[in-house]
Amino acid sequence: MKEYNVEEIDRLDKVVNKLEKKLSREAIQRMIKNGTILVNNKKQKASYKTSIGDVITVEEESVQEIDLKPQEMPLDVIFEDNDILIINKEKGIVVHPGNGNPDGTLANAVMAKCKDSLSGIGGKIRPGIVHRIDKDTSGLIIIAKNDNAHINLSEQIQKRNVKKTYIALVRGVVKENEATINMPIGRSSKDRKKMAVTKNGKEAITHFKVLKRYKEYTLLEVKIETGRTHQIRVHLSEIGYPVVGDEVYSNGKNPFGVKGQMLHAAKLTFKHPTTKEEVTFEAPLPKYFEEVLQRLEDGKEMKN
Repeated sequence: MKEYNVEEIDRLDKVVNKLEKKLSREAIQRMIKNGTILVNNKKQKASYKTSIGDVITVEEESVQEIDLKPQEMPLDVIFEDNDILIINKEKGIVVHPGNGNPDGTLANAVMAKCKDSLSGIGGKIRPGIVHRIDKDTSGLIIIAKNDNAHINLSEQIQKRNVKKTYIALVRGVVKENEATINMPIGRSSKDRKKMAVTKNGKEAITHFKVLKRYKEYTLLEVKIETGRTHQIRVHLSEIGYPVVGDEVYSNGKNPFGVKGQMLHAAKLTFKHPTTKEEVTFEAPLPKYFEEVLQRLEDGKEMKN
């Protein structure tokens, strides 16, 4: 994240354009709309007139406007029609290009599969990308194949009408059968690459219920109302139950030898952008996840 102290009075998008010359005007306007460019920690319109002393923060400094190259990669397609593509993303795959990941992303693979049949609203490096999940989180993601579908789905997400259900294996035995975590999340003041629970953060609401308790671990079903960066991982770690394998928000202990967090986007429910009918899609747990659970079922737990 970059911070700038404003020294001129002008439209917000024009001021940012002078500060971030690598970003196109289109990208800047999209980022302002999405809330990744803020003024004094508040979302504003592109036409907002700045004042001397305003502080502008630009969160997506790593994202640059580049031409995305189609790349043939295997995709686990759950559903496809003329409007949407539902993919079960493997763990370890980045959704779209960014710093350190110029290619080999889900977006590259989608470009190869769909050719020119994709929404352009996400910009050159995010064709059809309506929402994201972390690199090391597996599971369902929606791709929009035209602009109308993209706009409709984005509005559903903003209105919290897209229901997202995850499965997580956490360290520790969760006492509550069900609970809600309502803690604001923002950029960590200690490490700007991490997110944290902070009083000045954005509203973040996570619901969970226990599916199975093991001796030293708990399998959870997790539903989120908001979609903050790393929300589930931050919330669960904050209450003392970090996701197994999480290399960022736990103490690094990984008794099962898995790489990346054991978090899977298992279910999506929303209204189809054209038919308006409610649709639900599900993706089974990855093989490695099932194997770890089987070890726990067999009593072969690894101590923390």
